[in-house]
Amino acid sequence: MAGITAPQRTRKSRKPTGKPNPPIILLTGPEKTGKSYEAARGSGSDLIGMTYWIEIGGTEGTADYYGRVPGAAYEIVPHDGSYQDILDAIRWVNHQPRVDGKPNMLVIDSMTSLWDMLSDEIAMYARNRAIRKAQRNRSRVPTLDDPVVIDSDLWNRAKDRWGEVLWLLRRHQGPCLLLARTEIVTAFENDKPTRNTTRKVKAEKNLPAAVDAIVDLHAIGEAWLTGVRTLHMEIQPGETQRFHDFTVDTLLRRLGLQDAVESRSVSELRPDADLQEHGQQPQQPAPRQSPARQAAPGLTGEQAAKLIRDALMHPTDPEAALREMREEHGRRTLKAVQTDTGWGVMSADDLITKSLDHLKAKAEQAQAGMEGCEQQDSPGHADEKNALTEAGETEPVGEGTPPPPDPAEELPAPERPEDVSEAEEPQDLPRPRPAQVNIANKVMAVLLTEAEIQARILGMTMQEHLESISGPDEGAPPPMTKLRTHVIEHRPMVIGLLEERGEREIANAYRLAGSPELKIAEMFAPLYTDLATVG
Repeated sequence: MAGITAPQRTRKSRKPTGKPNPPIILLTGPEKTGKSYEAARGSGSDLIGMTYWIEIGGTEGTADYYGRVPGAAYEIVPHDGSYQDILDAIRWVNHQPRVDGKPNMLVIDSMTSLWDMLSDEIAMYARNRAIRKAQRNRSRVPTLDDPVVIDSDLWNRAKDRWGEVLWLLRRHQGPCLLLARTEIVTAFENDKPTRNTTRKVKAEKNLPAAVDAIVDLHAIGEAWLTGVRTLHMEIQPGETQRFHDFTVDTLLRRLGLQDAVESRSVSELRPDADLQEHGQQPQQPAPRQSPARQAAPGLTGEQAAKLIRDALMHPTDPEAALREMREEHGRRTLKAVQTDTGWGVMSADDLITKSLDHLKAKAEQAQAGMEGCEQQDSPGHADEKNALTEAGETEPVGEGTPPPPDPAEELPAPERPEDVSEAEEPQDLPRPRPAQVNIANKVMAVLLTEAEIQARILGMTMQEHLESISGPDEGAPPPMTKLRTHVIEHRPMVIGLLEERGEREIANAYRLAGSPELKIAEMFAPLYTDLATVG
């Protein structure tokens, strides 16, 4: 494939400095093995200017109590226990000046509690999502005893928030000491459990790869160096070495902190750059851009309206996108930004509230339309487009700011035909059918076609795929509302399988599909040519 061969900007290469970065150290071990004690004792190292201690859950009061450890010299940084305030506490530490020209050390106790908090956040979010979904579908609301599935998009959200913490730690101009618990778990070999056991860090699984050194405390006074990146000590790659007389001060010297550069040299990846090349905005901010509270004062009314419009166009969950925008920028900032929209002049916060109400009204209208199509006892509509919209098809958002609610239009009164006898009626023409019956049949055909596609990709029969929602009559299709909900719930699983098979174009198109998607057969035509199309 031909491409550009000439460089697009001037560059200047440089020679390596040979100096290490200020290390990020992971201190692990089971509970009560001296992790916090060693961190407190190491805070008094003469390589350190000042140590700042951020305590996150689980060990409340330990930071205060360990201030009496011999040689301890640190200050506690308070926070209110929320994710955003913990982030801001790390930012505050990063902006503290050096003491006597020496770097400051940051201690976080513990990363296990931080990951537990992020996991609890998405568990609560998943339960609230399940409750809202049950209320929309008028089904049974899950209780606290009912299990709730945490979708992959929520786990990705937790990983993004975790990545933002690590991004700030890499900006700290000094060593970071991260504490985490380890668990004794069964070792697996070829995806099968064995009789052996192994130690596993109780935190996000990629944390060990993000640090420069890992010290595992098996017991008080028994330390093992299980991973390190350094040229200041003799150790082979992959070697686990007993660390006799371990102290944090000794480890910092073996990692070369005395020769380290003042600020960490990092080259961050920019996954959002490709979207910017095409003039688009990422749906969610990348971790390096997420400290939006610093950039919030520069938010203009036009930018706020565009962000809200982009959130309304979110392909899967516009309501969550609007709420995340409010959380990211803060209600106080959004209230100070004025926007001019089709609903009039109002603050950005009021515009988000108005947009949420608009989405709620549309959801209720779509639900009412679906029930009308199932019952098939309401009068026909004026045209096919309006009926499809009520059956659940999403409405396109215009180029402007969020549109006002659709004005209520009165349907024209049906014209009464002249009274004629049966003999005078033209006998060769079929009697017209109600428009709504035709449209309901079309929607049902589209949903059944999508269900058939899902069944093929999932490797099961149509009957097996629809077994959970099928009625007692064998061969009869399930109700339209249940069928629509069923295929929408299985879309993420099908999209994942398509991406694994390399069908990324079809997966991306399916991710943006409507509900129902009238061109579902054309979308999957490259894979299946025998699908029935609906005109």
